[in-house]
Amino acid sequence: MKGIFRLTAAALLACLPLLGPVQGACAEEWTPSKVAELQARADAGDAQAQERLGELYDEGEGVKQDYAKARQWYEKAAAQGSLDAQNALGLLYAEGRGVPQDYAEASRWWEMVAREGHADAQFNLGSLYDDGQGVKQDYAKARQWYEKAAAQGNAAAQNALGLLYEKGRGVWQSYAKARQWYEKAAAQGNASAQVNLGEMYREGHGVRQDYAKACQWYEKAAAQGDEDAQVNLGEMYREGHGVKQDYAKARQWYGKAAAQGHVAAQVNLGVFCAEGWGGRQDYAEAIRWFEKAAAQGDATAQFNLGEMYEKGKGVRQDLRKAKELYGQACAQGYKDGCTGQQSLDVLGKAIGF
Repeated sequence: MKGIFRLTAAALLACLPLLGPVQGACAEEWTPSKVAELQARADAGDAQAQERLGELYDEGEGVKQDYAKARQWYEKAAAQGSLDAQNALGLLYAEGRGVPQDYAEASRWWEMVAREGHADAQFNLGSLYDDGQGVKQDYAKARQWYEKAAAQGNAAAQNALGLLYEKGRGVWQSYAKARQWYEKAAAQGNASAQVNLGEMYREGHGVRQDYAKACQWYEKAAAQGDEDAQVNLGEMYREGHGVKQDYAKARQWYGKAAAQGHVAAQVNLGVFCAEGWGGRQDYAEAIRWFEKAAAQGDATAQFNLGEMYEKGKGVRQDLRKAKELYGQACAQGYKDGCTGQQSLDVLGKAIGF
């Protein structure tokens, strides 16, 4: 089925989130009395209590979220040698929570902890070398740190090694080794590895192409709320790959990913709403999703919004606004945006707008 609006390709491979305190680890009914008891232990110098209190402030569990206080308690625990607290401090600096973002300072903390054998810190340090953040990009060093963490069973590091082998970064490119590492991580429930393993089956990289198996891995990750898996499932239902073609299910999966801010899902959901695929046609809803994606700088969304304004679909026709949006898309190299802008230039001179 073909419409006038443009779909966009999904970002199929999953990214590498940094590792810190386990989200929800503190959610054990932290009543005011329990927090007060923990506070008393922390004030008395108990390093474990200090680190745990830092987690509470970090996550906003039992107390009002306060990154500055989280940092203060992590620092107290770190000064007593708490490796978890030192790793958590690195994460605060890497993400700029309660402190100015500073990858170099993050790398300082993580290297100190990684050398003590802390698997999460080893993975995090490897990620900095992988991306060249706070350190000179060095895939070989990234691999070394990932391998140390992976040897301890760290699933995120195993997934990261799979990516290095799949892309041939710091190692000889090998789909076979990539798959081996993805399988190790996926077996531990790592959603990113499940997405990446699904992509190998989808594309036939190192395995026989198998859309059904790809869908199975995407479904495992999507069940954990992984937005990349959700948008990939939307693609599979849209194309009828490994599953019966079903625009309604495609729209549902795009909706789940779009609600998490996935830009490709927002664009595609907007198209489905505008065209009436898999549900009722709803121009207002289409505009809402195009606007969200355009606000993230997506050129396809900018073009589609331009179409809405040019045709007066869901909004009052506004050729100037349409031209502006086409121009934004064109500035990013989106050819259809350039064509639309030029067309309205000609029309504007002819009718005077």
